[in-house]
Amino acid sequence: MTITETTTTRLLELRGLSVAYLTERGRVPACSDINLTINRGEIIGVAGESASGKSTLLTAITRLQRIPAVTVGGQVLYHGSRAATPVDLVELEEPELAGLRWSEISVVMQSAMACLNPVLRLRAQFADVLKVKNPRLGKAELRQRIAALLAMVGIAPDYMNHYPHQLSGGMQQRSLIALAMACDPELVVMDEPTTAVDVVMQRRILNQVLRLQRRLGFAVIFVTHDLSLLLEIADRIAIMYGGRIVEVGTAERVYRRPRHPYTRGLRDSFPPLTEPVRRLTGIAGTPPNLLQLPAGCAFQPRCRLRIDRCADVRPELTELGDGSVACHVAVDDPEERS
Repeated sequence: MTITETTTTRLLELRGLSVAYLTERGRVPACSDINLTINRGEIIGVAGESASGKSTLLTAITRLQRIPAVTVGGQVLYHGSRAATPVDLVELEEPELAGLRWSEISVVMQSAMACLNPVLRLRAQFADVLKVKNPRLGKAELRQRIAALLAMVGIAPDYMNHYPHQLSGGMQQRSLIALAMACDPELVVMDEPTTAVDVVMQRRILNQVLRLQRRLGFAVIFVTHDLSLLLEIADRIAIMYGGRIVEVGTAERVYRRPRHPYTRGLRDSFPPLTEPVRRLTGIAGTPPNLLQLPAGCAFQPRCRLRIDRCADVRPELTELGDGSVACHVAVDDPEERS
């Protein structure tokens, strides 16, 4: 999918977004100076190791973070089609924000059992969401709409009468996806939605997300630690490390020709979903301590390509070829390094 970034296609703009955790040991910078644009109808993947900041970024975008996490700077500009001008989600009052959640911005979290109410049947949980958009829906209309939503993700209508614990893990996750579609959102935020399922169900869920996105046209922010998974679904990929974006580009380019050494290491840590098996190498060392980040590049202690400048000067995210990268040793064609 090729998307031209103009004022008419922009859906969400992150401008200098920074999030910190306020702890007794000090302020922990979980996300720092994040700048990213998500366009209408685009699937953008956000990848990185644990503690890279990707899930914190999603909760900041949706204003679902809880103390001690706080947004300490920046904007999240939402260009909804139902408003004449963009709104800054960071500054919205809670009642205004509640009017956007589910109706325009939906969330699919990684643990379905933590999100679905265990003491309510599926039909009651779907009805609660559907009535946000249309409080006058009658029982017959609700059942018809719930059945249609479940059918979209391959679940038989009878399952609306089940409790969450009566469903398999894959069905629970697909129910969450159907719930996210209930009010025809413009943006769906997905935080590792396939983590708790096996590879076969993972593939099925990915295919259903793609099919729904192509049919309904919503944009997706898809967070995962697995780059090979994003190759299957994303238009663009943003790589996070140490709370910062270190590379952005088309999914094909980032996966095939990663420019940042961390991106290459992340790719080589997971087996491809649809390609021949290759040797997995991983990344030496451990993620950085966010309370004691190095003065220069946060990845340099683990990087085999580091130079002296990497230890002292933090690289800024700059355009390179058809993407952006924050690396002193990056080149447009990674093969030039050899």
